[in-house]
Amino acid sequence: MTDKGILIVVSGFSGAGKGTLMRKLLETYDNYALSVSMTTRKPREGERHGVEYFFASKEEFEKKIAEDKLIEYACYCDNYYGTPREYVEEQLEAGKDVILEIEIQGALKIKERFPDSLLLFVTPPNAKELERRLVGRGTETPEVIAKRLSRASEESEGIEAYDYIVVNDDLEECVKQLHSIVINAHYAPNRCAEFINQIREELKEFSKGAN
Repeated sequence: MTDKGILIVVSGFSGAGKGTLMRKLLETYDNYALSVSMTTRKPREGERHGVEYFFASKEEFEKKIAEDKLIEYACYCDNYYGTPREYVEEQLEAGKDVILEIEIQGALKIKERFPDSLLLFVTPPNAKELERRLVGRGTETPEVIAKRLSRASEESEGIEAYDYIVVNDDLEECVKQLHSIVINAHYAPNRCAEFINQIREELKEFSKGAN
């Protein structure tokens, strides 16, 4: 219908498996581009600058804000997170469906600025499984885990703002479901304005001939 990609915003509770889901999606299908977010938090073990995140100081991040070089940004658990503008715009014009993996605050800002964006919320099947995954990561203290679970409770109040819920239980099935949602979203009338206008003009020509 259109050659332009869709801006896809993926959010979810910390520990819901968003990162694993996104990696599997990109391995399985070639029409996606994953936007790399910028953050002021410290890298976790194995994370690389420019791959998982662009790691920046608070001063560097605030300079990007002042220069309007971020599509969105938010503060989460005492750290900034944001989306660099240039890469996203280039990929959309090239026809890629661009995935932004961001927190709920940033997602709602994206929807305000880009009404045609597609918002997906990833969740485990239940709260107990969320706790199990957070503990299983082995990267955070019990205090931080408790803070993340408390934050998840707050975030659950905003789920209705999203277009779809994606339950991350079986990874393979979840990837298929997510891809299917995106493919179908390309055919939503609000993303097919050029096609709709074209067929209207063609039909008008038929109408002229009939009169």
